[in-house]
Amino acid sequence: MGANLRLYSTEGGVTEVAPRLAVAEAHVQGLVEAGMEMLLGVRFLAREYSTGPVHGGRIDSLGLDENGSPVVVEYKRGLDAGVINQGLFYLSWLVDHRAEFEHLVRDRLGGPAAAQVLWSNPRLICIAGDFTRYDVHAVREHRRSIDLVRYRLFGRDLLGLEAVASVSGGPPAVRRVRRQPTAPAVDGGQSAALDELAQALDETLLGLGDGVNRVQRKMYRAYQRLRNFACVCPPQKTKLLVYLKADPKEVDLVPGFTRDVTGLGHHGTGDLEVQLRTPRDLERAQDLFRASYAAG
Repeated sequence: MGANLRLYSTEGGVTEVAPRLAVAEAHVQGLVEAGMEMLLGVRFLAREYSTGPVHGGRIDSLGLDENGSPVVVEYKRGLDAGVINQGLFYLSWLVDHRAEFEHLVRDRLGGPAAAQVLWSNPRLICIAGDFTRYDVHAVREHRRSIDLVRYRLFGRDLLGLEAVASVSGGPPAVRRVRRQPTAPAVDGGQSAALDELAQALDETLLGLGDGVNRVQRKMYRAYQRLRNFACVCPPQKTKLLVYLKADPKEVDLVPGFTRDVTGLGHHGTGDLEVQLRTPRDLERAQDLFRASYAAG
């Protein structure tokens, strides 16, 4: 993990658990693939996927993320300057072979998942023992969604993942000067006030930390680090609905403001629903946003 993070065992006294790299790249790959949905928010599709005799390569892992974006995952045991370029090579192949990928999704996840593949935001996730500052700079110069993730093993059965850099392939977010919302009026003022509230919410979620990506789907807008931490539905008549990854069981639910939607169908991801009607509601939700961001 990061240079300043240390892990200790408190069993029989306090002893440091030293971080280490895997013996082989395949070990890291196996661990991540076994828990890919929990670790990365990505449904696993295929391992060592062949790109055919002409292209002559094998994609370490293929997946589909929570928003329907195709995902290429590449692994390196330690520090390897070529992992980003290799991953981009495979990502370009994937974009040129959409029908083949959708066929794979249909076989593994079914027709509805294949019909919802989001080709506007294909992603590359590079997982390695470490990255250089040149790697971090390089991904920021690309027009692709790229995540650099550092791994470490601790003890016999602990895996740590740390997002080193995350960039979105979409256009950069435009930060506009926000006007103070006015009171709703008969002539559509309530709609205007909700639009102002939606803009303030967007700026709040994007400003929670570095590497927040925004992904637009038809029925919701997702905010993600490696995984979604918030999903915002289009404004309703009197409110905005936000779905968070925060655990509803750890929240004091307030009728009309927060609701446990575990097991209930809704657009986007997350089991905690937050209803925003006024700027005051947005202020009240700040701790919930931060908790969800930390969980993502």
